[in-house]
Amino acid sequence: MALTEMWQQHWPECPPIGHMLRERYRDVWVRFHSLPGSKRYADSETEYAIILERHNTVLDELFTGADVYVITPAWTAEPDVPKHQPDADYWQTLLTEDDPNPEFRTYTHLFAIRRPWQHGCIDPLLREVADYKTAGVLIANARMERIYHPYDGGADVLLPTPEERDRLRDRHSSWLSSHPAGL
Repeated sequence: MALTEMWQQHWPECPPIGHMLRERYRDVWVRFHSLPGSKRYADSETEYAIILERHNTVLDELFTGADVYVITPAWTAEPDVPKHQPDADYWQTLLTEDDPNPEFRTYTHLFAIRRPWQHGCIDPLLREVADYKTAGVLIANARMERIYHPYDGGADVLLPTPEERDRLRDRHSSWLSSHPAGL
């Protein structure tokens, strides 16, 4: 089954854009912060180690023994597909900002690479996300039913059921936000 078909099977109400998923699928969403006290950015190698440990702990729980898709975006003002990572395949282009003025339109071009999950295999990418050098990354299992969306400050996780989400949330309750909406 093609990526788009698998996506539509599990997430039909939303395109594969990380920040949009939590709004549409709040019943299966949980957010974890990557540093104690909800601190957003690392100031030391010790804090980077905490960030990577937290990311990899959850990623291992979601994906150990499985293949994952690592999906990365590129944004342009034109619909033409830009060059991207040489090992990632082009997936699709989405018009994510449809401004009447063509100069202000935004296209999101998605690229995906399938790889076996191994602890630490995307640490350089996770560190770029933590430093806000890249954004919009999604990691999904091969059937697209589990989504991990790291951002600078933490990660959003979407799971097939509220019960599975609750079990993951309860295992890492000290990483949750104190904000009433979970942000």
